[in-house]
Amino acid sequence: MFGRKKKKKDSALFGSRVTPSCAYCAHSVSAQGTTKCLLGQLPENGCCKRYTYDPLRREPKGEPQLGQFTAEDFKL
Repeated sequence: MFGRKKKKKDSALFGSRVTPSCAYCAHSVSAQGTTKCLLGQLPENGCCKRYTYDPLRREPKGEPQLGQFTAEDFKL
């Protein structure tokens, strides 16, 4: 009971596991195709120490492609 660390909750929006990236950080600004940290941190391996995931910055993948169906496929 005592001494156990709580597990961090994964973000359910856009998948349960999101790889850290400055493009999705709440502390970053993107202008003219470049991403810059507002806190003055230098990104190492795609994100800095103060990385905070912001789900609103992430763009979802396109809609899945459906196969070509005909009316015959839906008849019983």
